[in-house]
Amino acid sequence: MRIIRFQDAAGTHYGAPVGDGLAEVLEGDLFDTPLGLSGRRARVSKLLAPVVPPAIMCVGLNYRQHAEEAGAPIPEYPVVFLKAPRTLQHPGDPILIPAIEPVQVDYECELAIVIGKTAKNVSRDTAIAHVLGYTCANDVSGRTWQLEKGGRQWCRGKSFDTFCPLGPAIVTTDEIPEPGALAISTKLNGVTVQESNTRDMIFDVPTIVSFLSQGTTLLPGTVILTGTPSGVGFTRTPPLFLKDGDTVVVTIERIGSLESPVRADA
Repeated sequence: MRIIRFQDAAGTHYGAPVGDGLAEVLEGDLFDTPLGLSGRRARVSKLLAPVVPPAIMCVGLNYRQHAEEAGAPIPEYPVVFLKAPRTLQHPGDPILIPAIEPVQVDYECELAIVIGKTAKNVSRDTAIAHVLGYTCANDVSGRTWQLEKGGRQWCRGKSFDTFCPLGPAIVTTDEIPEPGALAISTKLNGVTVQESNTRDMIFDVPTIVSFLSQGTTLLPGTVILTGTPSGVGFTRTPPLFLKDGDTVVVTIERIGSLESPVRADA
């Protein structure tokens, strides 16, 4: 199932898109009870991030070619960091360049996992049973603060407001039985700057979920970003950073496209 979260004149709902700006409202809770079609259609006035996560967990350096372009060794274990809750941004809403200099704002297309059932100490073999589905994410990064001013930690450079656009929909695991074979790309102002496949991942989805669940409870709604492929801006010559007026589009096969304008934060 393809699940969106949206607003109409009556409020906020989960729904199944049916085209022409309409969605069939879903009944039930996204995590506690099975969602069912209500038979009632509503006009989507605003598309929202498909989930409001209790935590945003991330894995870095998880594509072989990206590790190579960054001059980093292939990690033995997943490289884990967090993004703050205020990084969440809706599809179509702007990535804001912080009003501090320099920030060097970079794009990173990523496959995002949405946890559906509480997971703690799960095995790799059972990990997918705890996943609701997948969506697109942009792990926007302030490179100056990630690499120079962050005290050797990544969280600061990754956690500016609006630095985690998410969407446009959650596609459930039954429709994506093999998340390790999806085309993934980024376009900046219509030009392709990242183009890869999740086959290049070092740690696959079951491994990531199992690893993060060891001794740590992953609550329903937790979002896990799984790393970005090669082509990011800071590795280019000259570097390519986001600026006011840009448009970034992240596309993942079988999920869709996540478009974000870029604006200076007043």
